[in-house]
Amino acid sequence: MLDNTATILDVANLKTVFNTRDGAVHAVNGVSFSLAPGELLGIVGESGSGKSVTMMSLMDLLPSPPAEIVSGEITIDGEDVREMSVEKMRELRGGKVGFIFQDPMTSLNPVFTVGFQLMEPLREHLGMSKPQARARAAELLELVGIPDAQSRLKDYPHQFSGGMRQRVMIAIALSCDPKVLIADEPTTALDVTIQAQILELVRELRQKMGMAIIWITHDLGVIAGIADRVAVMYAGQIVEHAPVKELFSNPQHPYTRALLETLPSFDGERDDRLCCIDGQPPNMTAHPTSCEFAPRCPFVSDKCRSENPVRVVINADHDVACWHDFNAGGTRDA
Repeated sequence: MLDNTATILDVANLKTVFNTRDGAVHAVNGVSFSLAPGELLGIVGESGSGKSVTMMSLMDLLPSPPAEIVSGEITIDGEDVREMSVEKMRELRGGKVGFIFQDPMTSLNPVFTVGFQLMEPLREHLGMSKPQARARAAELLELVGIPDAQSRLKDYPHQFSGGMRQRVMIAIALSCDPKVLIADEPTTALDVTIQAQILELVRELRQKMGMAIIWITHDLGVIAGIADRVAVMYAGQIVEHAPVKELFSNPQHPYTRALLETLPSFDGERDDRLCCIDGQPPNMTAHPTSCEFAPRCPFVSDKCRSENPVRVVINADHDVACWHDFNAGGTRDA
């Protein structure tokens, strides 16, 4: 499925700040990654790590002020996003790039029918007539597994369950056949059974449509089941990036290891109590000059407290931003 000879999305040194009365909050600090056609990239990290702000920055969806993208390059399908006009950006959102938001309960407008909300992007981006858009909207509802699709177009969001609303959100995101789909914790508000159904639906749709997906979550269990690659974020930075199997079998950042140790074990290999990560996330009003994870890290050294680590290559497709070298058992030079 993956086409590793090309990329559909490239992000380089993205930095986003929120200008507040207490100073600039450095929400995204030099994030870089790429996405190949048909690939699913998982982005994980605890709340406040910058996952959602990074993705909202890509689509220029943050309120300005207070948000400001201070540097970075964003290229989607060969086009420079930061140089786009307002009109061009509107065409990009919902056209080449679909977005599934976090909470299906509030993402749909309660005063418009589901049919209207499905038809709007079809008429806006694809220029369909009302009958054409209505027919396509019914097809989309069928595609995401909503029965009796034609009659349900006239229903309002409150007439759907949480899982069905999320299916509607997926249908809206897919309506214009996007090349990139960004899913921002789309199963967080749903119970476990419905989560499993939504994940299976995404697998099927990805197979049928071949789109690239960015899946944002704090749940490593979800990532293990659907992702090709994983980027681990902490304090607005990507601290580790690797293929999903490599990350789970050979984590090289103390934060990644700590996240994995918080997962329950069902194979009997670990019979101790679940671990927790001591301490609190950093105050991000100061620009990082040292490792942001240092106050919480059991492997901290003097170098960690004085220099912010850069991402270094561990092996093919695996890089990490950490001064501690687990393989050598000491401090990394560079």
